[in-house]
Amino acid sequence: MKQRITELAIFGGRPAFPEPLHVGRPNLGDRDRLLGRLATIIDSRWLSNEGRFVQEFERLLAARIGARHCVAVCNATVGLEIAIRAGGLTGEVIVPSFTFIATAHALQWQGITPVFCDIDPRTHLIDPDRIEALITERTTGIIGVHLWGRPCDIERLEAVAARHGLKLLFDAAHGFGCSHRGRPLGTFGAAEVMSFHATKILNSAEGGAILTDDDALAAKARLMRNFGFVTYDDVRYVGINGKMSEISAAFGLTNLESVDDFIVVNKARYEQYRRNLDGLPGLTFLEIEERPGDHRNFQYVVVEIDEHETGLSRDDLLRVLTAEKVLARRYFWPGCHRMEPYRTLFPQAGALLPETERIAERVMVLPTGTALAKEDVDVLSDLISFAISHHAEIVDGLKATAPDA
Repeated sequence: MKQRITELAIFGGRPAFPEPLHVGRPNLGDRDRLLGRLATIIDSRWLSNEGRFVQEFERLLAARIGARHCVAVCNATVGLEIAIRAGGLTGEVIVPSFTFIATAHALQWQGITPVFCDIDPRTHLIDPDRIEALITERTTGIIGVHLWGRPCDIERLEAVAARHGLKLLFDAAHGFGCSHRGRPLGTFGAAEVMSFHATKILNSAEGGAILTDDDALAAKARLMRNFGFVTYDDVRYVGINGKMSEISAAFGLTNLESVDDFIVVNKARYEQYRRNLDGLPGLTFLEIEERPGDHRNFQYVVVEIDEHETGLSRDDLLRVLTAEKVLARRYFWPGCHRMEPYRTLFPQAGALLPETERIAERVMVLPTGTALAKEDVDVLSDLISFAISHHAEIVDGLKATAPDA
């Protein structure tokens, strides 16, 4: 544990970690099994176009999640775009602004207007009570985001959608391995889209999947991910190249075999952080509820920093940690509505999103996962505790070392 302010790296000391600690460092399964699959792919010379490993990955995912259909895609952003088009969404679609920019872009890219809804500050999820005021004659759907792997208030969203005849889809990029009232995410709404990007609890290096019980939507999505082809020379829909490669599927299959072990490690890291940091003034954890029959993947360790209690802003704390080679993140700052093109299209949106703007200034995500040793969690926890307990000296030092000081 640091004993003097001058030992902090930001004031000239040596960084606590020789190599950076990242949020989202990839979890990796058995190396030999992965190399064996890659050798099979090379020997077969079948690299894409719904090969053996993509089909197996889809089958195992659908079986584990309990969805009738799983359509593997090259990434979750393209998966959202395909699900939106296959689901028939047009005009305006209501989404949270507190999400990764891809949620909004998947709509805007297709000429659909994302209408930003505020969040419940307790959960960081879209607030069903604020949706109906945003519905117009152009509204065709709602996209809920299961942020941090925590399910949306699904039943209330379903009720709003049913009252107004709207399609309900879910961005479940964080949702693999999680469930709601005993039912896995991936089985709700017209469709759910999961991400298997390298940073996710289950990764295929790069990839995603559309999960649905809707036969017609699944059939359209399968065609749309391959340019709309039905046969070699018969195109039925506007499509794109959204196929998952065999190499990505090999990563996905290998990591799927170990994903339950990844979740165990993530839960242990989360609980370790809680033991180490609970009780610090101004630092609160986003609660991870686990009711009987429900599961969480513990992919993210999310804390909020209240500057009025800590004496140290979230961004000042991030400066301290970055200097120590701790690459914590301020997800999802500053909110989609404050990024282009949305801040130009909707310059007054922030007035309707007070909770989004408040939470975006407070949230910090800490490193976790199988690449993070238990000892690293203890050292990082000590750094955070030291910074908060010496906040006055740190703030003064940061002001003195600022470029314009």
